[in-house]
Amino acid sequence: MPESLARRRQCGIERSARSRRRSGATAIDGGHFVSIVSHLEKELAPTGTLRAAINIGNPVLVQTDAAGTPSGVTVDLARELAKRLGVPLETVVIDGAGKSFEAVKAARCDIGFLAIEPARAAEIDFTAAYVLIEGVYAVRPDAGLARNAEVDRAGVRIAVSKGAAYDLFLTRSLKYATLVRAEESFEMFVRDKLEVVAGVRQAVVRFIAAHPEMRLLDGRFMEIAQAMCLPKGRPNAARYLAAFVEEMKASGFVAEAIARAKQEASVAPPAN
Repeated sequence: MPESLARRRQCGIERSARSRRRSGATAIDGGHFVSIVSHLEKELAPTGTLRAAINIGNPVLVQTDAAGTPSGVTVDLARELAKRLGVPLETVVIDGAGKSFEAVKAARCDIGFLAIEPARAAEIDFTAAYVLIEGVYAVRPDAGLARNAEVDRAGVRIAVSKGAAYDLFLTRSLKYATLVRAEESFEMFVRDKLEVVAGVRQAVVRFIAAHPEMRLLDGRFMEIAQAMCLPKGRPNAARYLAAFVEEMKASGFVAEAIARAKQEASVAPPAN
């Protein structure tokens, strides 16, 4: 065989090998490759379709068009993961973090996108965070509250979205204020004339734009670490998903998806 042809063939073999390594393959038997994707598929997409819980209650992570079709960073991540696994994607649109958590916990969905919370981590597995979001308060003008630290006092009622990360956080951290839960916390806040409403910054700012008589308190009361998650009992899938999230952050994929959706959020730092 001419030397140039042999060199081209060798280069082609090396490129093919590199491609298989990047796609999740492992070498056995002196250089032969077997894909591990099929093993991951059994854990990540046991039905043959990757079922992703898409929570439309968080406008930073998911946006919907007039037809209700979801888009945003979570949808982009789900699509990329399905593409790598070589399986179809089913986006299961869910209107609330609590419902999304229940869908993943019961394995009705294979992956989800939720804030890391101890109460949730006891029942589902999380990756490290991929995005950091702020939890903030808005108050009625006659509530007599000027700072976040003043909210936790007797007689103060705080509207929260039931099962949201800030609901769980405030449940374990507040001592005196009363949490009032609803599926539509902003509507309840206005209707029942509550003193405070809690939410992610972007949603609260959007609410205040429509209700300029309300006031946003400076700063944040919590940092919300958004991560990917999956049902318990899928250890290989959990390891793969953790590595996937780290790659998506490091490559700029997450930052580009946020910018493309015209949202403001910080990409989480690398996992320790």
